[in-house]
Amino acid sequence: MATIAERGLDGLTMAGLGREVGMSSGHLLYYFRTKDELLLRTLEWSEGRLGAERSALLSRPAPVRERLDAYVDLYVPDGPRDPHWTLWLEVWNRSQNADADARARQAAIEGAWHRDLVALLAEGISRGELRPVDPDRYAARMRALLDGFSVHVAVGIPGTGRAAVLAHVREFVEDTLVP
Repeated sequence: MATIAERGLDGLTMAGLGREVGMSSGHLLYYFRTKDELLLRTLEWSEGRLGAERSALLSRPAPVRERLDAYVDLYVPDGPRDPHWTLWLEVWNRSQNADADARARQAAIEGAWHRDLVALLAEGISRGELRPVDPDRYAARMRALLDGFSVHVAVGIPGTGRAAVLAHVREFVEDTLVP
């Protein structure tokens, strides 16, 4: 993951990666077949780790608004060249030419984030902690907002650092969800 974040997939060779991880390029090709498969499997591994962290954050006994802030904190990249977000940027860049299986795997990863947010919103609405909105529609819009801001943070667009993005998202949540 660090190597892909540092060089991008185009700057990565299987031989160079093999040297860094102590494997031959033949072994890497045996396990991953292509660089695109290596990228997707690395993203799935990274998302598995984040999914476990997200699950722990969302299942703790705390107000929904606090857990929503934790979800957003986990979602937004730490800064430019965030390794996790660099993986996403590479996957999205290659999605147009990906096969149906690769796109389905990508959709499954994104779907987990979506389902968790929908469940959290529904819980907040049912407890009266959040305004009544359609949780699925709101989650789709919120994730689009988070994706857009996060891409700017990940690529280092001036004026869109992590702190500014978190402030914008919290203000959006206050304006649209808090009773």
